[in-house]
Amino acid sequence: MYRRHFIATSLLASVGGLTHATTPGGRTILVLGDSLSAEYGLKRGSGWVALLEQRLSKQKIVATVVNASISGDTSSGGRSRLSALLTQHRPSHLIIELGGNDALRGLPLEMTRENLNQMTRAAQTAGARVLLLGMQMPPNYGRDYSERFTAMFAEVAKANKATLVPFLLKGIADTSDSLRLFQPDRIHPTAEAHPQMLDNVWPELQKLLK
Repeated sequence: MYRRHFIATSLLASVGGLTHATTPGGRTILVLGDSLSAEYGLKRGSGWVALLEQRLSKQKIVATVVNASISGDTSSGGRSRLSALLTQHRPSHLIIELGGNDALRGLPLEMTRENLNQMTRAAQTAGARVLLLGMQMPPNYGRDYSERFTAMFAEVAKANKATLVPFLLKGIADTSDSLRLFQPDRIHPTAEAHPQMLDNVWPELQKLLK
């Protein structure tokens, strides 16, 4: 029940199609994701990445948020774009929210795992702290595949000593009345669900920002 279509969004001033702003003395948080991070079907400013920017401001945490989430992205797409993004934005933190589209396209888990590993290592080499956002697939994908897909994110995080949010849609996709928290396509969360998504991300990101 997750992704199919993706759009890009921006939070500050747009440079080359991406969000970019310079915050003197602050940190830069780069979000590399897909529709779950790109406000698909939502009013601009209501997605979890936009809400993250608002929370940082309210808590007086000086940081720039760069949303590099684009339409249709896979882990391969993210990997191919990351080097330029690291050079352009020099992030102190990288949030990777990719992999679900790989599963929907039937791409090999080993390829997705390697892409996530390479992105994590590249960011760490560039001096960024990495936060992986895990995803789960619906039961119709088969128990074995679903379990291996879920475990993949933890394996990548452990291998690279990165930080992990086990399930970005916890409290949304796994509730008894989950359909009300999804748009009619039953794939993309509604605006009502995005504060919960941020709440899932925030504890781990907050630790990395300290």
